[in-house]
Formats: sequence, structure tokens, C-alpha cells
Amino acid sequence: MGSVRGVLIWTAVAAAIAIPLVFAVISPLLQWRDPVYILAGFAGVLAMALLLLQPLLVAGALPGARGILGRRVHRFGGAMLVILVITHVAGLWITSPPDVVDALLFRSPAPFSAWGVIAMWAVFAAAIIGLLRKRMGARLRVWRLVHTSLVCVVVVSTVVHAVQIEGTMEQISKSVLACIVVIVLGWVILPAGHGRFCPLSAAPDPA
Repeated sequence: MGSVRGVLIWTAVAAAIAIPLVFAVISPLLQWRDPVYILAGFAGVLAMALLLLQPLLVAGALPGARGILGRRVHRFGGAMLVILVITHVAGLWITSPPDVVDALLFRSPAPFSAWGVIAMWAVFAAAIIGLLRKRMGARLRVWRLVHTSLVCVVVVSTVVHAVQIEGTMEQISKSVLACIVVIVLGWVILPAGHGRFCPLSAAPDPA
């Protein structure tokens, strides 16, 4: 029964990630884009997919990726998320520097740009806080609250950023993935869900 449950969990997670990714790959809009822009776009898609995996890993909810292995993969996922965000922004910079400058200065007319910039800085901040975990010692609860708060900013900003863009990702599958990402995060951090991972919990460090 456990193996069947594990297969079902991985199948559901894989489907949530693969379906919007496939729709993006076959999007007719790619025909008019240069390779660098396409790379930047898919870096953003993969970053959003990681936002689904990260809380599941820290919660030990993925069969075969629990305990020490899950925590190591979670840390690796955090590093990959930073790399993907940098790739996303760098690719857009190469294709259109003025647009990226306007976005970074929060003067872009496109409403989704500001949300993307907020998500970017929150990702960097969450990664830095993650590296400082062991140095905080007894202040684990404070670290957990700060890290979780930054992750919430990342998820909300990314979801708003992605949903507002009418690009290569198909709208319905993208919206479904966005909803799943938000629901999973809530399930992991809220007391009503996977309560022992609540940022205010006094439980042992799951990460």
C-alpha cells in the first residue's frame, strides 16, 4: 500500500509540473523568439516548478526523499532556484536591457514586472538566510519565521508575476500549477495542515 501511495504522490507532482511545461514547449509563440529569450523563459518555468517541490521536500512528503536526503535535496533545490532566477533575469537583460532596468527600478509599465523583481530579491534573501541557519543556534524559531516569511513572499510574488504574463505558458495549466504551489505551501506551514512545520512551532528543525 505504501508503494502505491508513493507512486500516486510522485505521479501527481510530476503531472502538475510536466503538463504546463509541455504546453510551454509546444507554444507557437516560441517561433518568434531567439534562443536566449527562450532559455530565460524556461528558467522561469523551472523555477516555478521548484517552488512546488521545495516545501514538499522540507515536509518530508515525497516518498524516497525524506529525512537527511530530503533536506539535502531541499538545499540543492534552493541553490538551483537562485541559479534559475539569475539565468531568467540575465537572459532577459541580454535580449532587452532597458526593460530589465525599468523593472529593477519599478518603473516598468507592465504590472507583472514589479512582482517578478520582488520575487527575485526574496529568493536571494531566503537563500542567504538559509545559509545562516546553523549560525543562529538557539534562535531557530526566529530563523524559521524569517525564512518562511521570505518563502511566502517568493511564492505569492511569483504566482502573481506568472499568472499576469501572457506568454509561452498555457494559461489554464499555469493557473492550476500556481494554485497547487500556494496550497502546498499553506499545507506545510500552517498549523491546520502540516502543523509541526509552522514557523512559530517549537518542534525540532525539519530543515
